[in-house]
Amino acid sequence: MDQARMRFSEHVADLRRRIIWILVVFFGLLCLSLGLVARLYRYLTAPITRLGYHLMVVSPGEIVMVYLAVAGVVAAGLTMPFALYQLWRFVRPGLTPLERRYAQRLLPVMLAMFVLGVAFAWFVVFPMVLRFLLQLASRAADVHIRVNAYFSFLTGLCLPFGLVFELPVVVAFLTRIGVITPRVLRRWRRYAYLVIVVVGVFISPPEMITHLSVILPMIALYECSILISAWVERRAARLRTEASGKAGLGAHAGGGSAAG
Repeated sequence: MDQARMRFSEHVADLRRRIIWILVVFFGLLCLSLGLVARLYRYLTAPITRLGYHLMVVSPGEIVMVYLAVAGVVAAGLTMPFALYQLWRFVRPGLTPLERRYAQRLLPVMLAMFVLGVAFAWFVVFPMVLRFLLQLASRAADVHIRVNAYFSFLTGLCLPFGLVFELPVVVAFLTRIGVITPRVLRRWRRYAYLVIVVVGVFISPPEMITHLSVILPMIALYECSILISAWVERRAARLRTEASGKAGLGAHAGGGSAAG
């Protein structure tokens, strides 16, 4: 009981130490982002200014809160690699050697896919959706957009794409540990397509080109997930065959030595 309690307290102390380091890095990057927040603000508002619209504030302190939010989001994004590394160091002792090796390979890929998803949303989907909505609104009324509403719309559209682009990595990991198989993914394909279409239509304006720009990449990610799952399953089966073959050769050699 005392040893278990000591081990638990050691894990808690280790977790607390890693959280403190993550917070230190975050606040350091937050200070750096606040020093560059004017440039970050101009960059992030460029899509709407290029369309000829201007953002507005309705209270003197609103822009300060927006600056803090922008700097906080940028600092959080830059802190993510360090936070993932600390999380990996924390859970690593509890993993098997195989899980440890596989997770170590997947963490950089997860980070890269998240960045790719956000970049796709920022450079492709967001400008298209923003242009359509502003054109639609300008036909019905004078358009006055608050700064905080603009940034809420920006983060609400871009961040989910970063999570969606994690799908192939998650599928690869779940296949490797035996939770799902490519056969299950193929069997679920029609339901997955239905969910993708509903989500794509819901988050994009009612225009065919815009719908396709959202739905087709999500369908492509699902199909890539099936291919990746099949490849992981074949590779795992090959490794098991090689391991059993080596074990058989070792047993045969051991039997021959005993007979000799």
